[in-house]
Amino acid sequence: MNVLFLCTGNSCRSILAEATFNHLAPPGWKAMSAGSKPTGKVHPRSLALLAREGIPAKGYQSKSWDDLPLIPDIVVTVCASAAGETCPAYLGPALRTHWGVDDPAHATGTDAEIDDAFMKAYRTLRARIEAFVALPLGTLQNDRPALKAAMDRIAGVTDPRAAQAPLSFFERYLTIWVFICIVVGIVLGQLMPGVFQAVGAMEISRVNLPVGLLIWVMIIPMLLKIDFGALSQVKGHVKGIGVTLVVNWLVKPFSMAFLAWFFIRHLFAPLLPAGQIDSYIAGLILLAAAPCTAMVFVWSRLTNGDPYFTLSQVALNDVIMIFAFAPLVGFLLGVASITVPWATLFTSVVLYIVIPVILAQLWRRSLLRKGQAAFDAAMEKIGPWSIAALLLTLVLLFAFQGKAILEQPLIIALLAVPILIQVFLNSSLAYLLNRAVGEKHNVACPSALIGASNFFELAVAAAISLFGFESGAALATVVGVLIEVPVMLLVVRVVNSSKDWYEAGLR
Repeated sequence: MNVLFLCTGNSCRSILAEATFNHLAPPGWKAMSAGSKPTGKVHPRSLALLAREGIPAKGYQSKSWDDLPLIPDIVVTVCASAAGETCPAYLGPALRTHWGVDDPAHATGTDAEIDDAFMKAYRTLRARIEAFVALPLGTLQNDRPALKAAMDRIAGVTDPRAAQAPLSFFERYLTIWVFICIVVGIVLGQLMPGVFQAVGAMEISRVNLPVGLLIWVMIIPMLLKIDFGALSQVKGHVKGIGVTLVVNWLVKPFSMAFLAWFFIRHLFAPLLPAGQIDSYIAGLILLAAAPCTAMVFVWSRLTNGDPYFTLSQVALNDVIMIFAFAPLVGFLLGVASITVPWATLFTSVVLYIVIPVILAQLWRRSLLRKGQAAFDAAMEKIGPWSIAALLLTLVLLFAFQGKAILEQPLIIALLAVPILIQVFLNSSLAYLLNRAVGEKHNVACPSALIGASNFFELAVAAAISLFGFESGAALATVVGVLIEVPVMLLVVRVVNSSKDWYEAGLR
């Protein structure tokens, strides 16, 4: 089918849409572009932007709708009628929809500000085209009313980067809140030991019910952000995806197992409780075995990372995690001579990965059927739930860990050492490997951050299920929470400041 992207000048928006659609469209679909008052020349910034994004930028011309080589089946106007621009009214049998975008050709200011306007238009158009090509087009092309309704809904799709807001107040100061939870948990645990013992006893098949509920409240809002339709874009980032997968699944868990063996079992062993050595190692392995799912979107945003790479990589990691987390953890614990109850491990995967993913995706679809605005409003409302549930879980943990921490306060610092080393090791490895294979900087950044950060919510839940509230494993995973934000912000600063060096190696 032929899709016509129509605006007035046919120099920026419709050209960007035509090139992007043809780059992403399935076989049998082709895009054209035209203008009601064509300028006669494609804006050079549009061509430069396409080239930077790896999209063919040759052969495009600014032309009138009278010069179209084919009759369109679908017409998409991309002019900004809301901003007072008069959109062309195409006459003919084609399906019509409106995906308004501000014209970057009218942007003023510095070169950087004008480039940002072009990039904003491109990202918005690409987000909508991504949503369009992810539709079941083979079925919809024979159902014009359904196709029309789907195209109109896509008009509300926004740039994924817009949903990746900078760190919230609670996220930015997460380390401080964790320290407060340490103090509150320890104090309450000493003052009301009976209450917390009762909470700890609320179990079914070794699953603590209050913690299970808190973990769901923590994880499900995060998984709502994941669009598994983004898996169709994996082929567009093969090199970056490949590097991240190698680091996430073949390097990070094994390097952490080695670091835990070296530091915890040997170097720091005289300074740690002998009965908890195995448990500390298990917690560190659990922490490294699951790639980060939610906070990665924040880190990607702070590095101007490619949102489409981030979405597709996170979706792919979540799928792999369903099948690989339990076998990987079981193998590494076995190598470390730590006995693991396999039934409990698989139960943790079902409870804290499979079921939350299913519930989140059903909820996501329900919200999106009401429109993008309804989805965004719901995400804003439930966003604080995750942080609140995490902090309450930490209070419970430290209420049980208080005695051990008071007796040996050095434990947290010692456990932080292997975690810090693995973050810097794996982020550096991913960053350098992306540079070696010639991947773009805006892919290398989120790749490095995904490669280094951890799905600590899952690690905490699995550690409690496998080893209990008072275990060293639970404490080790909480140390990961404690240092996550400041350490990842440091990695963000490094990759941002080294952009010129990185890109110099690509020339």
